[in-house]
Order: sequence, then structure tokens, then C-alpha cells
Amino acid sequence: MPSYSLSWLLVIAAVALLGCGQSEPATPVPAVAANVPATEATAVPTESRLWMPSPKTSWQWQLNGLPLDRSFDVEMYDIDLFDNDAATVAALHAEGRKVVCYVNAGGWEEWRPDAQLFAEEIIGANLDDWAGERWLDIRRIDLLAPIMEARMDSCRDKGFDGIEPDNVDGFLNDTGFPLTYGDQLSYNIWLAETAHARGLSIGLKNDMDQIPDLLPHFDWALNEECFEFEECETLLPFIEAGKAVFNVEYALETGEFCAQAGVLGFNSLKKNLDVDAWRESCD
Repeated sequence: MPSYSLSWLLVIAAVALLGCGQSEPATPVPAVAANVPATEATAVPTESRLWMPSPKTSWQWQLNGLPLDRSFDVEMYDIDLFDNDAATVAALHAEGRKVVCYVNAGGWEEWRPDAQLFAEEIIGANLDDWAGERWLDIRRIDLLAPIMEARMDSCRDKGFDGIEPDNVDGFLNDTGFPLTYGDQLSYNIWLAETAHARGLSIGLKNDMDQIPDLLPHFDWALNEECFEFEECETLLPFIEAGKAVFNVEYALETGEFCAQAGVLGFNSLKKNLDVDAWRESCD
């Protein structure tokens, strides 16, 4: 179990108390990122169109292992865009659930139906341990925008409420491109604005180093293994802002992180690494 100092425990307890009793916050209007091409997709919709998860939201995350298991009594499902149709989303809505659309925004996947649309020049190094996936040159928003906009259009048209863009921290990895902090920041803000323009809320997937700059643009956070690597404190700005934090651990047992997750106000699960239907919840 990760160790915490007395001063740190006092800090996170205070944060947890600040989050108590808060109502669902209004969605902030995102600022325009520098050097991002203007398109019709960057028009900001009215705030009332956006759904935002409340700080405490029960959830299920299933990206593999079809058919989708809808048996979990949770408020939110996070599922893959391409593997699920509008009827599946509608069925989840009929059961009273909100539905988040998983999209790989920073990596190319060879099996996706739109894989051939990516220019070879923006497909980079392999993602470690993930066969058939390669990093994208996120500096080339001009080439990525039509593809990512089409994916978000599909999320909207299938009836999803929000979007989970994956692999949005390429600047911290060996991508094959000289990506900078600023490159990633511009791309991630563009993703947020593009999602909001379609009435979709958007979560920040990992990319913890940029939370101070991205917090105003993202509506919630989804993190993998912050307890494993003892870095959960970097997510506290989301909690302080009244925004939900969804956390998944793979290696740790629930007894090693659920108590801390409760103090921090996180919505935490233990999942298999392939993110199939199996789960153990801290709720």
C-alpha cells in the first residue's frame, strides 16, 4: 500500500471535505488554443447542451470482450466508438445510464475502419506493448482534424454523452516525432473545443503533467494507475473544481487503494489490463 505522510493525509482530507455537498458544476466555456486552425467545429455550444458527470458517479469501463455486458448497476458506461452502435447507446440510455465514447485520439490502430485515412507521414513509432498501434504526429492538426472530427460526429450521432480521447500524452513518450509540451497542449485544447462544439463532454485521459493548463478545458478526468505510481495528488485540481475523477488500477488489489480513493473522492475500479467486462469497484 502506498505510504502517505500525516501532512498529506490532512491535505487530501480537506479536499474531500471541500467536495462534499457540491452540485454539478456548470461547464466552462473553453478558451481558444493558439495556432489551432479555425473550423466550424470550434464553435462553442450553449452550456446547457453538455452533460457532466457529478463528482461521485458509479461507472463501468469496457473496451474489449463483446458483447457489451450491461448488467452492472452503474450511472455511466464508457465504451468503444466503433464496437458499439446507436442501438446499444439507446439501450443504455433507456436503462437510465449516461454513455461515454472511447476514441484513440493520439494513436493509429491498424484494425480501425478509418485506418487508411491517416497519411503515412503522421504515423510514428509503435506504442509499447500494444501490437498494431502507433503514435500520431499531433502537430499536424490540419491532417488529423477531418478524421477526428468525423469520429466525434459519429459519437454525437450515435447518441453518446461524452468522449474519452486516449493517448493524449505523446509528448512524454518516444513517438518518433519531436513533440513538445506546447504541441500537446494545443492539440488537447483543440480536442476539447471540438468535442464541446458537438455537445459532448470530454475527459482528460492521463496527461497529468498538463492538468494545470488543461483543467479549464476538460470536464472530468480518467486516470490509470495513479495509486500504483503514487501520483494521485496531481489529480486533486479536478476534485477541487468539483469535477469527477475516474481511476483504474490493474496491479493493485482493491484493499491497497480503495480507502485512499474514498478519501480523495475518486471513482475507482480494479480492471484487467485488456479492459474487458470484469471489474471490482471501490463503491
